[in-house]
Amino acid sequence: MQKNRKIALTALILTPATLGCAAAWPARQQESANAPEPASKSAREMDRLKFYLGEWDYTETYPKSAAYPNGGKNTGLYTSKLGPGGNSLINGFHSKGPVGDFEGLLVITWDPKENLYKSYAFGNSFPGALVETGQFEGDALVFRTEFSAGGTTVKLRNITRLVSPGNLVGEEYLATKDAPESLLVTVEAKKR
Repeated sequence: MQKNRKIALTALILTPATLGCAAAWPARQQESANAPEPASKSAREMDRLKFYLGEWDYTETYPKSAAYPNGGKNTGLYTSKLGPGGNSLINGFHSKGPVGDFEGLLVITWDPKENLYKSYAFGNSFPGALVETGQFEGDALVFRTEFSAGGTTVKLRNITRLVSPGNLVGEEYLATKDAPESLLVTVEAKKR
């Protein structure tokens, strides 16, 4: 009974405030439509990633390994655009070929508290998100992550370089437990 009274009282208090906000909403919408857009306040570190923007045709080359005994090549399309306020990059990708059909979404942003880039990868071949941290090491953007899969610790290191205007090369390295890392895939991309 007490709980119901608290809910009713809360609703009673909030109703006039809600109605007042609702009544003022059309006027605010008109004001905001006439107001100039505020300047973007994106982190300057995000400007360093603008080389990604656009559409890219790419090839994934997988060396022979236990996972891919014959190696292989997939081809795909990668698109990159700025997120809200320029504070993130939203990247979509899809590749297919003898190694498989891979589709995903990658969101990259700058984390001022950690002073690092953060990458959130979502894919059709795994649930949830793969979270990576990164920074520039010289001219290369390097992301790293570590996670557990099937009771084994997996470490990934991704290195991406703009080798010339409109040409990117990326390499993904994999290590399990304390084994040395090995090349998982090389990605070569050419801007459309």
